Amino acid sequence: MFEPVIAPSASLLGLLQRGRGDGQLHALAADRTEAIAALEECVTRDPRADWQVESRSLYYARLYMELEAPLDGIEDHLHSAEDLVSDDENRTGLALSVLGHLAAYGRRDALLMLREYAATGANWAWALDELALRDDDRGLLLLGTAVLDRFPPGPEGDAELREFIRNAYEPRPWRLWAAYHPRVAAASEQSPFDVWQRQLNRSGVTPGWSTADVLAWADQGELGGLGAGAFLGRPEPSAQVGRGDTAGPGPDAVDRRAAAAARCLTAVVRAEDRPALIEAARDGLPGARRAALRYLVDQRDPAAAELIEAAAADVDDRMVRSALELLGRMRGPEALAHARRWADPATGGADSALGEAAVQLLADAGEPDDAPLVVAGLRRWVSVRGVVGTGLGSLVDGAGRLAAADAVPVLRHIYGEAASSELRGRAARALATTDVHFPEGPAVECLWDCEETTRELAARHVATTGDARVLERLRRLAADPAEEAEVHAAVRGRLTAAREFGR
Repeated sequence: MFEPVIAPSASLLGLLQRGRGDGQLHALAADRTEAIAALEECVTRDPRADWQVESRSLYYARLYMELEAPLDGIEDHLHSAEDLVSDDENRTGLALSVLGHLAAYGRRDALLMLREYAATGANWAWALDELALRDDDRGLLLLGTAVLDRFPPGPEGDAELREFIRNAYEPRPWRLWAAYHPRVAAASEQSPFDVWQRQLNRSGVTPGWSTADVLAWADQGELGGLGAGAFLGRPEPSAQVGRGDTAGPGPDAVDRRAAAAARCLTAVVRAEDRPALIEAARDGLPGARRAALRYLVDQRDPAAAELIEAAAADVDDRMVRSALELLGRMRGPEALAHARRWADPATGGADSALGEAAVQLLADAGEPDDAPLVVAGLRRWVSVRGVVGTGLGSLVDGAGRLAAADAVPVLRHIYGEAASSELRGRAARALATTDVHFPEGPAVECLWDCEETTRELAARHVATTGDARVLERLRRLAADPAEEAEVHAAVRGRLTAAREFGR
């Protein structure tokens, strides 16, 4: 995934890219031409680092409606020359989602644009999914021939068609077409049998029924898709893979084997096997060492903490990474006691990898007295790395969970600067429990935020007196059919309370 270029947070473009509520408010107050240009920049150059955890489409669609903006920029983007050579859905996905919301708001030009792109565009499947939710049966039926022409006649084309129908995000168009196109009907009937055949033909090497066998297996060849469930005689749960998900396993094959082996160990380990497991966790081969260490951590073995500390100082970076990940799985009073020692600058190394991982554990599972260590870790993270990184969200959540009032300044900074709307939402939740000024401050802006969970949070906490915009915004959210049910419930509850208070 590309790394988007994000404008400064004080600029109109920067606010819109972040999906902040102030972005909509500033856009409505700005020069209309300038606002539309910034909006088009966001929609045609997706600013999100991870679209699977960040929302923007409804946010931008609402702004298109408020500005009565034309769709020429989106049309040029969809039909650019790049669409002829690239089928990367990340290039056009956001624009198509915005068109979907605009079609739901009644914009006929957006609906026609989706139909045309579904018939001719490279990312036609995404456009079809948007139409499946918004178009009528007649419009979808007219697209059937154009879509089917994408699958050439013959065994290969039929197999591709069956695969596509099986993985369709929205099955409604295919069900409609099956009544008029025998080829779709046949592919729809055959698709489940393909799945069963693949499951029956799974192959792989399973370990023997002993601790030694499982540890040895952890260092053998690829799993071949076979997990601990197969070893224990249980079927593997089918993965629900959404758009953009990667169906493959994680980046390190040894980690995958070790995780499966650790699950197998829960079925075969006997009390007399503990010395062998501790030895494997201390000096075993990479797969066996990680499997044994993970098993001991999950069983809350007293030796686990010492073994984690030793592994975190290993010369093998992969072993260090695995140890730090396993530290996050530790729970219980003894684990927290070790984490406090590792996270405290006086007794451990707060700026070391082990110290940082320990702070993460305290953020996730610590007690109120651990708040100073978590706040110190949060400040250190922001000063060294800025408002980025996968571990930052856990520290933000921890500051909120522990009601750490000392974290308010850094949480406000994260809220304002975060390019990720998901991280900003977590900062808003933390501020709701730590900042006494949240209801009349950030909560007001959050009513316009791009994330529905943040809008819901704002609706539950915002002060309904003192700012005339608040009640009007709550009323508009309550009347918007595109809004999420959770937001509707929160908004209507606040409006009811406000009316009763005003009586």
